[in-house]
Amino acid sequence: MTTEILLGIITFFTSTIAGVVGLGGGMILIAILPSFLPLNALIPIHGLTQMTSNFSRAVFGYKDVQYQVLPKFILGSLLGVGIISLIIYHISLEYIPLFIGIYILLSLWSSKFNEKIKKFESYFLIGFIQTGVSLVVGATGPLSMTLLFKDYEDKNKVVATGAALMAITHIFKVFVFIFFGFAFFEYIWLLLFMIIGAIAGSYAGTKLRDKIDGKKFRTLLKVLLSLLAIKVIGSVFI
Repeated sequence: MTTEILLGIITFFTSTIAGVVGLGGGMILIAILPSFLPLNALIPIHGLTQMTSNFSRAVFGYKDVQYQVLPKFILGSLLGVGIISLIIYHISLEYIPLFIGIYILLSLWSSKFNEKIKKFESYFLIGFIQTGVSLVVGATGPLSMTLLFKDYEDKNKVVATGAALMAITHIFKVFVFIFFGFAFFEYIWLLLFMIIGAIAGSYAGTKLRDKIDGKKFRTLLKVLLSLLAIKVIGSVFI
């Protein structure tokens, strides 16, 4: 089995997972890719694949996307990409995952923290951090999902809107890598198989999501977000 076909199949399964619960697939994929790709291609290839996965998931669930949150998120993303891409080589971003992980855990489990942080939380700020930092950190997606988890009860609204926001993040990321000269065309066949797998997985995950009870979904998402936050925190010290 060629690498292209194998990664296409893997992308299908990771995209299916994300289609069911809204996230997790991208983190699994980025943990697998180093076994197949050189480090300089890792984040660009992952970014383009996840852009496809999230965009297709948003398209399949377009009726549930909460479009009113998009303008603020896009504005924050633009500012985040602009600032981070300018200072990326001049500052240390080593401990940013630590703060992201702590924020997610406190936001999910501490009512006192939520009371204090609520006036500062916004889709503009989440867009700034999630998209800007995503240029160097692969674990920013849970940020928007954590906020959506608190704002919306309906599982389809959470997943579809989260997919739209993460698609925006990855679109900006891909444009930045194109600007800096990454040659996506050199990986055209690999990308083709992974993109097909991502779209097929999004479709399968969207269909499977309908079979999950809303209350069970929220419990599963909360646990998954917590585990991802712990993983992100651990990555700083390992």
